[in-house]
Amino acid sequence: MSLAIGVLSSTSKNNMAFDHHDANADTSEERSSLSRKMSESSIAVTEDEDDDAKIELGPQCTLKQQLEKDKDDESLRRWKEQLLGTVDINSVGETMEPEVKMLSLAIQRSGRADIVLPIPENGNPNGLWFTLKEGSRYRLMFTFQVSNNIVSGLKYSNTVWKTGIKVDSAKEMIGTFSPQAEPYTHEMPEETTPSGMFARGAYSARTKFLDDDNKLYLEINYTFDIRKEW
Repeated sequence: MSLAIGVLSSTSKNNMAFDHHDANADTSEERSSLSRKMSESSIAVTEDEDDDAKIELGPQCTLKQQLEKDKDDESLRRWKEQLLGTVDINSVGETMEPEVKMLSLAIQRSGRADIVLPIPENGNPNGLWFTLKEGSRYRLMFTFQVSNNIVSGLKYSNTVWKTGIKVDSAKEMIGTFSPQAEPYTHEMPEETTPSGMFARGAYSARTKFLDDDNKLYLEINYTFDIRKEW
C-alpha cells in the first residue's frame, strides 16, 4: 500500500545503463581505474577469504580527470563513451563527490490538473503539503539534475505514519546517472489511494533521496490528507 510521494516500483526516463566491454591489454589498467570509481561500494570480501584481507584500490581521480586522460587513444575514448554515455563536460566538476538537485515534484491525477509540490529549502513544508481523494489514481513525477560526477545507485526511501503508527515503509532504486546539463525525469507507476473510513484522515511522512554511499541529497518531512472528496 502506497500512501505518499514515495510510491513503490518505478521506471525511469533517461536512466543511464553502464555496459562493460572487454578491454585491450594496453588499456586495462586505465579502464579498471574508471570502473573501480563507479563500483567501489559493491566490493566485498567473500566468506572464503581471510577476514584481514585488504583491497588496494589505488589512487582515485575526478571524472573530469578521467575524461581528459588519454584523449588521443581512440579505442579508450570509445570505451569511455560506451561506459559513461553522453557527459556534458560543463557539468563535470573538479570533485569526486556527485551532486543531485531535485528540481520539481508533482502528483499527476487522472482527469485532474497536476499537484505541483514546492520543495522547501529546509525540507519541511509548512502545514498540509497535499490532499488526495480516497480511491483515486495518481502517480508521482519528479525531475532532478546531476552534476560534478556520476551518482551511483540513486534511490529513495519513504515512511508513512498515521496517528503515530507506521503504516507504510518502502525503499526503491532509481538508477545510476552521469552528469549532464539536461535534467532527468522520473515517473512512478500509477497507484490508487486506499479508501474507506479508516483510510481517511491525516498522515505524516518522511521521504529521502540517497545514493549507494548513503549520501543524502534531500529529506522531506511533511503531512498530507486522504479525504472522501477533493
